[in-house]
Amino acid sequence: MVNENKLEDAHSLFVESSCGWEVKSRVQALNLLMYALCRKSRSDLALQIFQEMDYQDCYPNRESYLIVMKGLCQDKRLHEATHLLYSMFWRISLKGNGEDIVIYRTLLDALCDNGKFDEAVEILGKILRKGLKAPKRCYNRLDITQCGDGKDVEVTKRWIHEALVRGSAPSTASYTSMAVDLYEEGKIDEADKVIIEMKDRRFRPKHSIFEAKVAALCKVGKVDEAIKVIEEDMVEVNCLPNARVYTILLKNIRSVGNSTSVLESLNKMSKKVNCMADKETYCILLEMLCREGKYLQASQLLEQMSIKSYWPSANSYNLLIEGLCSLGRQYEAVMWLEDMISQGKLPEISVWNSLASSSCNSGMMKVSAETFNRIKSL
Repeated sequence: MVNENKLEDAHSLFVESSCGWEVKSRVQALNLLMYALCRKSRSDLALQIFQEMDYQDCYPNRESYLIVMKGLCQDKRLHEATHLLYSMFWRISLKGNGEDIVIYRTLLDALCDNGKFDEAVEILGKILRKGLKAPKRCYNRLDITQCGDGKDVEVTKRWIHEALVRGSAPSTASYTSMAVDLYEEGKIDEADKVIIEMKDRRFRPKHSIFEAKVAALCKVGKVDEAIKVIEEDMVEVNCLPNARVYTILLKNIRSVGNSTSVLESLNKMSKKVNCMADKETYCILLEMLCREGKYLQASQLLEQMSIKSYWPSANSYNLLIEGLCSLGRQYEAVMWLEDMISQGKLPEISVWNSLASSSCNSGMMKVSAETFNRIKSL
């Protein structure tokens, strides 16, 4: 509804349904609504909802602050964003939680992007003192000369990021929050520096960091480096690759269109202890094989999926059946057609056309006719 600009309808639906017994968390529901509004550049409405949360007996959490902060900064409502940050000091940041640095960084980056360098440095000092509860040496010795005169925005932001990391209480959570956020923004080199400092301080990177790095590398086409992260970097810190990191890799390799690489990764994944491919992973590979015309391999893969009760989409069935017909493998095509129907999925007309044109012998025509009669009875 929000995506279709039906804001009043979305509001009414929320008011009617958010207090129901089936809603486990009103905060989570409100966060979702605020996120949708911010995506539509309506951070003003999201901020109103945020401010009303106290009156609804539900209190904003860290995710609430991050959603609204990002929305306000994207809409260049920096005055409201600054006041939102100050409110954190006496609410969720009372103990100087290092995870908050992602929220702080959002505002500081926005100030730098809008040429408000002096204001960013001033707020950075307050963050270190009141937000992160950093030792005095961290904010009394801020060496502004390291970032020049503020004209190079990226250099300035890197200096601020380093000050935030070093000023926060060293913890796995603080390093993870910063690194993941930087990877998601495509700042791979900067995120790597955070990981190096994290290791130097004897903190071990978690799966979420490697997942974010693999996704970031794949987005810029560095698939080989992403594979190296899984096969070498994760092993180096005794972080066993899991199904999720492989799925992220496979999703991104799919855009490159190289099913051979996907199969190799899937085989390596299957050999890992407690690292089994999930349904999504198999479906990605099945569709890739079909689109590359490797229908026999796709048929074999679908057999493996059937054993695990991993059923593909109707579109994947359609592609496979038509492909098998084009290879003259009518019996296999009809077998998967039967399987498709048993899953309550109906084939496209093009599938029937392919079957009809490939059914040259009477035996095959009989099988196809029986299958068609089954569909009529549904």
